[in-house]
Amino acid sequence: MRLKLLTLALALAAVSLPSHGEDLLDAYREARANDPVLAQADATRLATGEGVNQARALLLPQISGDFSLSQTNGGGGGRVQDPNNPNQFISTSSFGHSRTRNLSANLSQTVFDFSKYANLKSAHASANAQDELYQAALQNLFVRVASAYFTVLTDQDQLAFAKANEDAYKRQFEQSDQRYKVGLSAVTDVYQAKSYYEAAKAQTIAAQNTLDNDREALSQITGKPTGNLKKLRDELPMNAPDPADPDAWVKQALINNPSLLAQQQNVRAADANVTAARSGHLPTISANVSYGKSASWYQNAAIHSNTPSQTTVGLTLSVPIFSGGMTQSKVRQSIYNRDAAQDSEEIERRQVRANTLNYYRSVLAGVSQVQSGKAAVDSAQKALDATRAGFEVGTQTMVNVLLAIQVLTQAESTYSQSRHQLVLNRLLLKQSAGTASLDDLQGINALLQ
Repeated sequence: MRLKLLTLALALAAVSLPSHGEDLLDAYREARANDPVLAQADATRLATGEGVNQARALLLPQISGDFSLSQTNGGGGGRVQDPNNPNQFISTSSFGHSRTRNLSANLSQTVFDFSKYANLKSAHASANAQDELYQAALQNLFVRVASAYFTVLTDQDQLAFAKANEDAYKRQFEQSDQRYKVGLSAVTDVYQAKSYYEAAKAQTIAAQNTLDNDREALSQITGKPTGNLKKLRDELPMNAPDPADPDAWVKQALINNPSLLAQQQNVRAADANVTAARSGHLPTISANVSYGKSASWYQNAAIHSNTPSQTTVGLTLSVPIFSGGMTQSKVRQSIYNRDAAQDSEEIERRQVRANTLNYYRSVLAGVSQVQSGKAAVDSAQKALDATRAGFEVGTQTMVNVLLAIQVLTQAESTYSQSRHQLVLNRLLLKQSAGTASLDDLQGINALLQ
């Protein structure tokens, strides 16, 4: 009794995949904890956020203190007044070295420096941009995990089909060889069947190698070896995207896409940098409070001098007059950078719009492809059965049987790919719209068995 090719493929897949395996959420949880790409985005976000603290610090009080102790040895000597007799002077050459101690403290506060306020605004915008890029990286992780997961599932199907194809060609080869030995067919049938059989063995080896490579690609994201994966169930939802309006998806994407929002924040940061550069023409005002105290004495004399402590309070006005054209150059440079940021935003805007429309159309097309693919597999299976029956009674040739097997395998392969791609395209549409979330991954995981 002959085993149908599709039935054999599914049987092989069932053997290689136990019912209880790793699902999509398991892979995501491992990737969430171990993926270096997401970890890098998080570290970059935190590092950029520190720029806000650094820019704000320049607007807060700055306090510094200094203490120095110095010693002077030798020297030509001199005369100082005798502390016991003010009318007498004493030579200092016999006093040995002298020491001086200085203590000072300084408090400064920016009163007006427009560039520092502009730099703080730029730092906030840059930090917001990195927050959006982190969200983009997080949504991209959903897609990368799902894509790697379903790529492995597709490869497993391809391997199962390749093995079933190989077995079918092998059976045809053995059958044609037996028929040739008893004189029921020509040797040409044997050669043709053997040619298809050997080619099928090579395809099986290639399918196995592809599966091994893609399993490793999934492990690269999760940081752990890839185990047995749950498969996509037979029945999939065939509904169109909701809302069923591509313009509504584009509008949502232009509002929510994190990569586009990051570019918008980069433009705000660049605009603030222009303001900061232009502020180089403006005066600055700072308030200062300083305190100082010093003392000096000699090694071998009871002479000690203390300078009364001094406290100084004042305002400093600094007016830029000429800096060799540096300020004007910085203004031009910051304007060019802002123009580049605006161009990057427009590029991202157009790309988001194109991606959203492409994925929307891909989902619609994918629904039809899955439905047509299923019908194609059923028809190809029936055609193979009829061709084999015709070959038994002599109305079909061996070449016709081999081609029918090939058509069935191609139909099964296309059907498997279209099913997995439809699920991915739905997630990619959500990502492009900026709304991909863990709930979407959980919804996909519910389709596994």
